[in-house]
Amino acid sequence: MQQTVFIIGLGLIGGSLALGLKRNKEVKIIGYDANAHTLQTAKRISVIDEIAKNIEDGTEFADIIVFATPVSETIRLMNELPKWQLKNEVIITDTGSTKKEIMKAAISLRDKGITFIGGHPMAGSHKSGVEAARPILFENAYYLLTPFEEESHERIQVLIDLLQVTKAKLVLVGAEEHDHMTAVVSHFPHLVAASLVHQLSFENEQYPFTKQLAAGGFRDLTRIASANPIVWRDITLQNRKELSTQLQIWTNEMIKLQDLLSYADSSDIEDYFTTAKRIRDDLPINTQGAMFSVFDLYVDVPDYPGVISEITGYLAKDDISITNLRIVETREDVFGILVISFQSTDDRAKAVECIANNTAFETYIS
Repeated sequence: MQQTVFIIGLGLIGGSLALGLKRNKEVKIIGYDANAHTLQTAKRISVIDEIAKNIEDGTEFADIIVFATPVSETIRLMNELPKWQLKNEVIITDTGSTKKEIMKAAISLRDKGITFIGGHPMAGSHKSGVEAARPILFENAYYLLTPFEEESHERIQVLIDLLQVTKAKLVLVGAEEHDHMTAVVSHFPHLVAASLVHQLSFENEQYPFTKQLAAGGFRDLTRIASANPIVWRDITLQNRKELSTQLQIWTNEMIKLQDLLSYADSSDIEDYFTTAKRIRDDLPINTQGAMFSVFDLYVDVPDYPGVISEITGYLAKDDISITNLRIVETREDVFGILVISFQSTDDRAKAVECIANNTAFETYIS
């Protein structure tokens, strides 16, 4: 049975969702974006099947409506939604990074008999815009759904069945639980990354060479600080209560660490790092989490002319695409001088095998 999906907002997430859903030949994608150039580009590169010149043009035909817009804009549009021409059995969902405010706004829709199921695909990229959209973006990523407790299983299953084709791992959680968990593993780490970059900037004023040494671990640790400031402004404001709680917990942990430094007990300090290593090493490395993953592979290569082209040549011969590569200059805390980024865990796994078959270079996945 054919389904018509109307996606409002055709950035990286909306565009990637469109491409992922189009794997199902029974799904037709109508798209709308406030930016006319983005809308035309989405149609030209076949991200969407049809253009909606305005929102109302798409809603009356849609079985599923997806808000792939910033949370503040989604809430504004949700308030307008009852005025639109809708199908009787339409399901509304979104892709926002916070859920409590979204679900609060959805109460009025529920009271009018309109089904709303919150959604958050926990994947992303350092690139943005519809041109960066990829059908594999959500593969192996968690896609959290936050329906109302009283929502019928049949309606939830309709959305789950639609989204299965993206190969995301669909999980049902409560809105408050969602915002707490994402504060811990996504939103608060972003604040920490930003604060570390500010600290580097301050230190660099007195010691200008500091920035030149900020490679390796520092660069990896603070990568997320390069994300869109407007998006993170909104996320921080919307989840500020949870973030305040996490900041207090972090402050308590820093006081504990300060005490460790003051007393300088070698066994306690070693235990601190040992515990951190054990917990970090137990984290999953073959799935996407709350942060976007670039599927990095560290390769310990010797320094001789042509070694990089040698590696990339082997990968090209095995038809393995890479998205980025870089040479690490500060290496005291990393395992390889060459870092290669791939589009998926499968490509990275193939690369590990390829390099092992053709060289004696060691590889490491962090």
